[in-house]
Formats: sequence, C-alpha cells, structure tokens
Amino acid sequence: MECISVFDMLKIGVGPSSSHTLGPWRAAERWIQELKDKKRFDKVEKITVDFYGSLALTGKGHATDYAVLLGLSGADPEYIPIDSIEQTIADIKSNKILLLNNEKLVAFNINSDIVFNRKFLAFHSNGMRFSALINGRNYKSTYYSIGGGFVVQEERKISKANKIIFYCTFPYPTETGLDLLKYCTDLKLPISGVVLENEKSIRPIESIDFELKRIWATMLECMYTGCHTEGNLPGGLNVRRRAFDMHKNLIGNNKYSDPQEWLKSIRKTEVKFRQILKWVSCFALSVNEVNASLGRVVTAPTNGSAGVIPAVLMYYMVIENHNANFEHIKKFLLVAGEIGSIFKKGATISAAMGGCQAEIGVSSAMAAGALTELLGGTPEQVLVAAEIAMEHHLGLTCDPIGGLVQIPCIERNSMGAIKAINAAELALDTDPKNVKVPLDKVVNTMWETAKDMNTKYKETSEGGLAIGVNMSDC
Repeated sequence: MECISVFDMLKIGVGPSSSHTLGPWRAAERWIQELKDKKRFDKVEKITVDFYGSLALTGKGHATDYAVLLGLSGADPEYIPIDSIEQTIADIKSNKILLLNNEKLVAFNINSDIVFNRKFLAFHSNGMRFSALINGRNYKSTYYSIGGGFVVQEERKISKANKIIFYCTFPYPTETGLDLLKYCTDLKLPISGVVLENEKSIRPIESIDFELKRIWATMLECMYTGCHTEGNLPGGLNVRRRAFDMHKNLIGNNKYSDPQEWLKSIRKTEVKFRQILKWVSCFALSVNEVNASLGRVVTAPTNGSAGVIPAVLMYYMVIENHNANFEHIKKFLLVAGEIGSIFKKGATISAAMGGCQAEIGVSSAMAAGALTELLGGTPEQVLVAAEIAMEHHLGLTCDPIGGLVQIPCIERNSMGAIKAINAAELALDTDPKNVKVPLDKVVNTMWETAKDMNTKYKETSEGGLAIGVNMSDC
C-alpha cells in the first residue's frame, strides 16, 4: 500500500504545471544526485535531455525545458526568487553554458541538447531521459513525472510489470474510503484526526504545524499577488488577468498593507449574497493567473488545479466563519490531502493519464470533503461530498490551447471551487445510508473513464479546444 503524506499532496513549487514543470524539475535534481551517488558527477563532459509523449507535445507551453534547466542548475522550486528565473534562462541560452548543480560548468545548447520527442514511452505519458557523456560513453536514466510533482525512476523490474512498488509505515494506512471510515469509527476520530495520527508517526507535531502554516502562507501570498497584478499573461495568447479587476470591484475602500492585513480586511467586509460567487471565483482565478506566469503556488493536488483548495478555504474563512483560526486551516488541509491521496492510489492525479478530471475533479473533491468537515459533517458525509464533486467532473478532458495552462484551465479552477461548495452543502443534507454511489466506486469509475479517454484529450493539445481554437483566434 502506498504511504502518501499530506505534504506529498500539497507541495510548494513553481508554475505552470506540477507534472510538466515541477516534476521534471525534481527529476533533474534526482538525476544529479544519482550521478553523485555513482561518483560520475565530476566526470560529466556533456548532457542532453529527451522529453517524450505529453511532456514533449505540451512542454514548451508548460515551461518544461525551463524547469529542467533550473533543476540541473541546482535551484530549488520552493525557494528560488521568482524574479530571477527569466535571467537565469537567458544566461544559459546566450552563453551556451550550464553551471551544473551550481558546481560544474558544462557546455549546453538549449536548441540541440533538449529534444522533444512525440513518441510515448510505455510506462507513462510523461517520460524524460537524461544522458551524460563520460569518457566517451553515454550514461542514461529515465524518469517519469506521474502527476502532482511526483517522480519515479524507471527500473527494469518495475517497468516490465508496469507498476510501482510502495511500502507504507503509517499506523493507519488507507487505500480506500472504506479503510478511512473504519479507522474513524475504531478511533472515534474525525478524518482530520486519523490523518494527523499518521503524520505524527513520521514527524513531530511542531514540524507538521510549521509546514502547514508555510503551505497556507504560500496560498495566501499567491492569492494576494494574483489580486494585485494586472496586465496580460505570458505565452502568446494575450490572456488578460481578471482577478485584478474583479478584486478591485469587490474590495471597495478597504485598506491593507500585506496578505495578512488583506485577509483581515476582507473578513470585515459585508459580503452581499450575489457577491459570494464572485469572491470565490476571484480567489481561484488569482492563484492560477500566478501559476500561469511561472509564479509560486501549492500543488493541490496539481499546479493546474492549485486555485480550488485556497478558494474554498478562503470561502470558509471569509463567508462561513470569521473566527476561523489555524486549527481550522489545519483540519481543512489534512482532510483535503487525504482525499487526494485516495484518488492517487485508486486512479490518477495526472492529466496526461486521466484528463482534467484527474486535476480539477480531484481538487474539487478534496475541497468539498475538507469544507464538509469544517461545517460539521460526519466522516461519512465528508466522503459523500468528495463523491458528489468528482461525480460531476467525470470525463472532463485536458485540452489546453497552445499547451499553456491558461485556457480553459484558469476558469476551471473557479468552476471546481464553486462545485466543491455546492457538493459540501448537498452532502450535509444527505443521509449517507441513502447514498447509491460511494466514493470508492467513483474513484474506480474515474480510472476506467481515464483509460477509455482518447489520448488526444489527455494534455497533448491535439484535440478539443486546443484544436478547435487557433492561437491566432486569441
């Protein structure tokens, strides 16, 4: 059984994509460590990188090449100054030199040493191969970005079986919703309580709280940045940022100086009923506009769906409970992370494997379940909410125009957040005994739908809106 921490599901990184940006970035870091472990790093004469499948088809729009260059340079996506990214890439392009892991100079031509191959590797749609020339021989390693920033390395036994072997050390390991409910009953704990016990088995409570606060601070900073940045997004589509104008119309005369003051100011604002959806949409759009411009976001469970969970959590704090504190934030993130892990174990969180149902659908389910617990729902109702949210995202394709995480991705975060709130409300008025379709059945159905979905609708930009709308139309 796979042992997935909340901090595996909610990771801080750089946009625009967890599988196409953060994953390749982390793969590059792992490859460097592999070279060091095998005492080959100091002998490297030249390196090349090959992308395959979805990574190749939409790699330019997802800044996959930039991500790998930054990873090879030794930069950390959690801490790199965002403003330095463009200059770092520009220097590599112009000088044709890469400072490998910030230690060793290697000649590198981005136009010839990064190759985009349309061929799909057998194990996963998001494949990449690193090659190092050492003493006239090429040493190659293949990695796969399997969604949400998760990366696995191809090994002979694993690749033949086409599966990944995991070992879990949690005291209460879960693979399905039924597993989770059994622990809640046996331990007499809410879902957040069971998840916390698992997390405490691998790190002290002080570390858990610190990391959750850091994740929330990143989410809040991201929303704040998105609401205060105007203009067009990069990439060639000339998509105008909308969060800025929406926020300006909503905030009125409120005064503030930083993200925390901004949050306090919003919570003091009298929000009219018809403004609630506008606020939720504003929060969601702001995050994914930051994501689309290579900003820092939290994968939840992916970068492309990073706006749903912050938007729904903000809805709770701004609309439902003005007295909400860190303990509420903590419970929300714990529940959200656990629901996401159930989908990852039973299906996928990779759009290249399952379409957008695996991103926006999963994030909406995560947010719906988390909101339900905060609103007083039982563990059973939490899973009902997650089921409802995913049920109404089944079959959602991934067809980004120009391979960019902009159209229709940004708006879908708004829709996913609103569906999550609606799903929570429906679940709170539902007797779980009367539910005909349990969460585990929906997880299985999502995976079957993913396998049946045509490849062109799985983050390849070869179908749907990506074909029906030309770049020139935008």
